[in-house]
Amino acid sequence: VSFDYRFIQAEFKSLGYDFKRQTLDTVKLSRKLIPGQPSYSLGKLCQSINIKIENRHRALGDALATTKLFELLCSMEVEPEKLDLKGTNANLSHSLIEKLPESHGVYYFFDHSGKLIYVGKSVNIKSRVLQHLSNNSTRRAIEMKQNISDIDFKLTGNELVALLLESDEIKKQKPVYNRAQRRAFFNYGLYHFENEAGFLCLKVTKTIAKMQPHYTYTSAAEARSHLFMLSERFQLCQGLNGLYPGNGPCFQYQIGQCLGACCGQETPETYNQRVQEALERYHFDYENFLIVEQGTSAEEKAVVKIQNGIYRGFGFVPTDMLQNGFELADDFIRVYPDNRDVRQIIQSYMRKHPSLKIIPFDPV
Repeated sequence: VSFDYRFIQAEFKSLGYDFKRQTLDTVKLSRKLIPGQPSYSLGKLCQSINIKIENRHRALGDALATTKLFELLCSMEVEPEKLDLKGTNANLSHSLIEKLPESHGVYYFFDHSGKLIYVGKSVNIKSRVLQHLSNNSTRRAIEMKQNISDIDFKLTGNELVALLLESDEIKKQKPVYNRAQRRAFFNYGLYHFENEAGFLCLKVTKTIAKMQPHYTYTSAAEARSHLFMLSERFQLCQGLNGLYPGNGPCFQYQIGQCLGACCGQETPETYNQRVQEALERYHFDYENFLIVEQGTSAEEKAVVKIQNGIYRGFGFVPTDMLQNGFELADDFIRVYPDNRDVRQIIQSYMRKHPSLKIIPFDPV
């Protein structure tokens, strides 16, 4: 089914549309509902159940035969409209799942008593929820999906706001199945240590349980990229930071971007001052700025506010109110608490999206 599905997606994409639909594999369903057949290839299966195929191996002929096969499979079910959800959760109706949007946002799972048991985010809410409902990989996953009795969602229009909202909801609501989720998301950290010569060295490694990293990252590649950028911005030595192998002057010194900490041309005192500046002050490019992303419709933009290096919150601002600047954005921004997690989310998102629209501003 995925082979044919890609052709349909490609055709819609050529017309400017993003086509996403839930799929059902008639081969897998046939194995379940018509067991014991010698073969489940389309031709042999249709032959054994007396479905005639016109123009075999031609697109139209095969499609019509598959349609007849699907109609037969549906007739074997008490509720054919639930074929695609079979084995997921008896508490959830097909109509509830079908109403879920295929858009960025945050989704909420509730148990039979109305208690919130899980919060998640996705670029495609419907697809992600269906993954949960078909997940049998762990005992915890099976237990959670069996306890879901209702689903709600909030659209965000973009991944950044979805991440921020999800983080806030988990902290406030503390759903039982979200245990330690956010901490597991940032698997790499930036740490410092002092070498024998007294120089502060930076090191990227997997997060250490009893140590607080200066920065956190979702991957080793992201971490190294950020350390390269810090080294360049603050003229730090790539050799001391583990980015340049070998002894002696590093490559950056040879091209004038390292001041010589690796070869006795700079004292630990002056070098360490720049390291401290990189660790303490460099979290964002600007102290005060707005991040502008897609809203939930063409009539609005999502705006995330950072002031004095602190996360202030986000909101959705009507596009027509932004024609003359962002001075009125504050009226639409809802205040959310600042914490290390949300700053890590914003920093990581900005590193992954260098073309993100950033609007610096002067605080009043």
